[in-house]
Amino acid sequence: MAYDVVIIGTGPGGYVAAIKAAQLGLKVAVVEKRATYGGTCLNIGCIPSKALLHASEMFHAAGHLDSLGIEVEAPRLNLPKMMEHKDATVKSNVEGVAFLFKKNKIDAIQGTGRIAGAGKVVVTNEAGEEQTIETKNIVIATGSDVAGIPGVPVEIDETVIVSSTGGIALEKVPGTMVVVGGGVIGLELGSVWARLGAQVTVVEYLDTILGGMDGEVSKQFQRILAKQGIAFNLGAKVTGVAREGDGATVTFEPVKGGEPQTISADVVLVATGRKPYTAGLGLEEAGVALDNRGRVEIDGHFKTNVEGIYAIGDVVRGPMLAHKAEDEGVALAEILAGQAGHVNYDVIPGVVYTQPEVASVGKTEEELKSAGIAYKVGKFPFTANGRARAMQAIDGFVKILADKETDRVLGGHIIGFGAGEMIHEIAVLMEFGGSSEDLGRTCHAHPTMSEAVKEAALATFFKPIHM
Repeated sequence: MAYDVVIIGTGPGGYVAAIKAAQLGLKVAVVEKRATYGGTCLNIGCIPSKALLHASEMFHAAGHLDSLGIEVEAPRLNLPKMMEHKDATVKSNVEGVAFLFKKNKIDAIQGTGRIAGAGKVVVTNEAGEEQTIETKNIVIATGSDVAGIPGVPVEIDETVIVSSTGGIALEKVPGTMVVVGGGVIGLELGSVWARLGAQVTVVEYLDTILGGMDGEVSKQFQRILAKQGIAFNLGAKVTGVAREGDGATVTFEPVKGGEPQTISADVVLVATGRKPYTAGLGLEEAGVALDNRGRVEIDGHFKTNVEGIYAIGDVVRGPMLAHKAEDEGVALAEILAGQAGHVNYDVIPGVVYTQPEVASVGKTEEELKSAGIAYKVGKFPFTANGRARAMQAIDGFVKILADKETDRVLGGHIIGFGAGEMIHEIAVLMEFGGSSEDLGRTCHAHPTMSEAVKEAALATFFKPIHM
């Protein structure tokens, strides 16, 4: 049977592209090497990590209720039960994707996919048996894999020296943990184990955490995490990670010069980013071009240099975010169905699911300065928000950046409880080209955390009320 489109990979990009294409009337098949659908995100990434983040937050909160007049015994951790919650969450989500495939009459084929030229995908199952699928269009949606530490050979055993995969499946809380990498994954999983009792140290090559995040946000966020007990070694180049006895050691040296240091830990989490996963796809044989970072090269419509072959998600340029891949999947499905699919890459939010959360959309101050764009800033702290005080969630602030002449909002940044939910009203505003005055004059329910977003907008074009 010939298909209109065959999608290799069923992560957020792949499965969303498949569903949307099927909804638009195309005959669709997906190829997945895992036993379950959903890719890294649903199986060993976004979803299980959020289950542990929530559970560990509840554990921590249960031990700090006395200030609210709630007197309970100190909570006891049942880690196997917490891991059961994580696994049940994963199971529910991956089964949900399988259901959606059936509902939309999408043929799901288990096995490893390889492109055998335009219009042909060879699938090899676990038994080594091959079948060739013919299709008008092929979509590469194979996602990404753990990148490791550049220039440093590390043997990840997923028990003592772990990637994010092992970091969500430890059998006991380590006494000490070193996190190599101060990005989103490292800080999220580091905060999980810190809340459960581990002494966590983050070693980061840059002199700031969260890489390209707004500088002011990054600095305050680091101070908040430090108050929570997480230690930081910034501007530190890791030169070695090795097993030693029942634990491991991490050796690093200051980027700006100085003596090397070695620290020991029960567990080392290597969280230095991810790289596109293209192994075994047959891209070279098919003539599909990659860029100098190993990403599949595409044009503005997700098409590779080979006719009929497309790519989306982590395997192409842009932020490695599940929702970016989803939007690309929808846009590509629309294009393949003869419609005008489009992704606005200037309005893709990013969230760090720690406590408090960090959320961002659009430009940072550093980016605006570098581009020579005149802008204005409005900020409002959660210390001045009534709902935040009532919830004892006063850490952080909202920051809005707008064009100095037109008042059009160019970026928004939030540190605070529920920041990942609040960022979306700024994203919607930006999608429609709105101004800070538009947002500041929009009525917000009282008392809510979101009032801080309104106040920051007021501060951008005139003055806030409650500060």
